[in-house]
Amino acid sequence: MKKSFLACALALCATLGMVPAHAEQPVRLIVAFPPGGPVDLVGRVLAERLGKELGRQVIVENKAGANGNIGAAFVAKAPADGSVLFLTSVGAVAISPALYKDLPYNPKDDFAPVSLVVNNATVFVVNPANPAKDAADFVQRSKAGTQSVAVGSSGVGSIPHLTLEMFSDASHANVLHVPYKGAAPVINDVMGNQVAGFFGDVPGLIGHIQGGKLKALGVAAPTRHPLLPQVPTLAEQGIAGVESNNWYGLLAPAATPPETVAKLNQAVRTALEDSNTRQRLQAFGAEPAPSTPEAFAALIQTDRQKWSSLIERKQIKPE
Repeated sequence: MKKSFLACALALCATLGMVPAHAEQPVRLIVAFPPGGPVDLVGRVLAERLGKELGRQVIVENKAGANGNIGAAFVAKAPADGSVLFLTSVGAVAISPALYKDLPYNPKDDFAPVSLVVNNATVFVVNPANPAKDAADFVQRSKAGTQSVAVGSSGVGSIPHLTLEMFSDASHANVLHVPYKGAAPVINDVMGNQVAGFFGDVPGLIGHIQGGKLKALGVAAPTRHPLLPQVPTLAEQGIAGVESNNWYGLLAPAATPPETVAKLNQAVRTALEDSNTRQRLQAFGAEPAPSTPEAFAALIQTDRQKWSSLIERKQIKPE
């Protein structure tokens, strides 16, 4: 009797709008990197506003490891009802397919693109004591030396590594790639002058640049970055064809109904049009860039071809 009465009461309350339809089921936003990093920071800003648009709490869950592959595999097998979403960087869906033969998910078939979220330009940084005034000067100094100049990356096949490969090809700089396990240790070693330079996302480096701990020599993007207007692009310095965008975007499991994807897309677009949300993202170098699901799918395919071609040509193998 009591259970029956309670069930009826809850049903009546829901009908009258007193109990939200999804009050007991928050949306889980999976971030495949550790807390405190650029993807996590973007995820938490997005989650706060997205929750208001969806009328449901959005909780960030960090499932870090294997260059984003662990988080991707989790979402690929999640319920396709909009309750689990994946804030991915370019790596899991556009780079990993060319690096790994046996991924625990299918990058092409296991996800439904929802929207691009932010663009992240890549910037080349060195220790402030480095005499190079810009990237072109860095190249000339590297060629003048008898030994290769060590440039670090966050790992084999990472965006910093692939950008360095493009930079080396375009400039013929005399550089040596030094892979690290993640961005934090290589950034520390550039600041400590253990390696000469690093290509990294603006969101992960802007604080160090503005604080005078790193010096920016060039931006690997079509235009200068709003937070670094004094730093010329690599193309402006005569180093053409080096463009690297480690974008972040929102994916859902592949079987998510089109109407759910459309609802999520509208919520993301509205969230990223909010002036406060935009300002918070732009403050640490991430440029809001909402898109249609179709445009995001096209971007994934374009970048998959771009990075796969480079990986195959350079015969890059994961460690």
